[in-house]
Amino acid sequence: MQSATRLTLLLCAAWAATVLYGEMGAYWASYLACSWPSSPPYSSLPNNHVKIAVVADPQLMDSTSLGLPSSSVALQAAEFYTDLNMRRSFQSAILPFKPDVVLFLGDHFDGGPYLSDEEWQESLFRFKHIFSLNEQRSKPHVPIYYLSGNHDIGYSAFFSVHPEVLGRYEKEFGSRNYQFSAGKVDFVVIDAQTLDGAKKSKERSSSWEFVKSLSPGNASHPKVLLTHIPLYRPDNTPCGPYRSSPIINQRVSYAALDQGITYQNYLTKETSDLLLSLLKPVLVLSGHDHDQCTVVHSTPFGPVTEHTLGTISWQQGNLYPSFMLLSAGPKLSPNSTDMKPEVVTNLCFLPKQTHIYIWYICQFALTILLLVFWPTNGLGSLPCMNTFIGFMRSVGAELFSRTKEKNDEDDGEYEMVFDAEGSMHLVKKAVAKAPSASSDSRAIGRGSVVARAAAGKHQLEPDSSILVEMGSEMTSEDGAKLARTSKSKVRKVLQRLFRVIQSIVVIAALNVPLYMMLLFKDWIDH
Repeated sequence: MQSATRLTLLLCAAWAATVLYGEMGAYWASYLACSWPSSPPYSSLPNNHVKIAVVADPQLMDSTSLGLPSSSVALQAAEFYTDLNMRRSFQSAILPFKPDVVLFLGDHFDGGPYLSDEEWQESLFRFKHIFSLNEQRSKPHVPIYYLSGNHDIGYSAFFSVHPEVLGRYEKEFGSRNYQFSAGKVDFVVIDAQTLDGAKKSKERSSSWEFVKSLSPGNASHPKVLLTHIPLYRPDNTPCGPYRSSPIINQRVSYAALDQGITYQNYLTKETSDLLLSLLKPVLVLSGHDHDQCTVVHSTPFGPVTEHTLGTISWQQGNLYPSFMLLSAGPKLSPNSTDMKPEVVTNLCFLPKQTHIYIWYICQFALTILLLVFWPTNGLGSLPCMNTFIGFMRSVGAELFSRTKEKNDEDDGEYEMVFDAEGSMHLVKKAVAKAPSASSDSRAIGRGSVVARAAAGKHQLEPDSSILVEMGSEMTSEDGAKLARTSKSKVRKVLQRLFRVIQSIVVIAALNVPLYMMLLFKDWIDH
């Protein structure tokens, strides 16, 4: 029983450590593993740089995600744990960096264009709760900028028929094409879903007019292009070392009669080249792909790097969710006119939530196996363990023993003998050995009696009735023994089952409140 108690306490401690790390420590580890980027000759980020945290594709789950009704328990559980993971990531791994600006690269919702107004408002409320937008009133205001994604407003073939989705988006998140500055760097936000739309589309025309209205800029004001849909790249273009899924090649689907696009994973080559030539950006940031990808575009004015960010959600097909830290500098200051503007980035990874849940499942299975098969008297009751312990003891005695074991043959009497030179020596007396006992009856001395078997003809035939009676008695005794053995086995199984249930109850009683406390701590607004 003491062994079972020790095992239960050990499992309680193991589960407490697992829950604390999986629900809290893993996010601290992600925070400690990343830092704001800096470039030589700076050893750390200068104070005159603007710090920007970039997040891509939260894509909040809804009734369109899994094909389940909104009232489904499975859907509600998936929504809760996905939202909780993103809220923890934002609260514990992103906000502690104290960014000056937060930037979302689109796809805030999953089924945004297809949701009713009521469902869309519910998703909007969840979005604000996850990313602490409701808490901005009680904290110093951090500017937040948004891009529109295809899961927010749809592709051009959809919103050309349902323009109300554009108005609903702009009412909450603002214009779909605009520009903002951070330090001495201009960030250009483009509604990429309209760029390859129908040629006579009003939305496409307004987006291109905005792009053409921007001056190419000068050396003191470099531009960073922000587009939800990545720019064109040739098929099978390598994506760099951080890619975890296969490369996705270009795919564009057009609606009939020049009604726009129904799907595209990259902008067309003509659109991409025109954007680069008109804006001449020093950097391009995009999302949409849900996985990390870094490519370099060749342009007449030099190479341009594009970073496609992975999704922040662990439910969107990427086991390695991530975000980006970007520093743009210097800040607008009268004393910083002689400093060259720069944009540097650092990709940061969040906890692998899928791996954490798999870890929980494996540890639960291991817990059950240990409780079921753990010996009652501990590991010492196992034959192999006894053999091992005995072997180790013998090795220890051989290595560390200082005295030699006494030999029975060394027993005897000694006498002092003087040699011719007068030296004394101890000499063992000769002792006659006793003759060994023999099993042969002939070695027994005179007067011994030897019992011999009687001849077969003098043997008495046993009574058959006595044999039957004796056989019946033996059968009844064997049956009683079997019954007692089976009852004993059933009793042991029931005792083991009760012990397992008791241990599980104790482990759950100590760790479930801890788990629930961590859930509510991270979910409730501060």
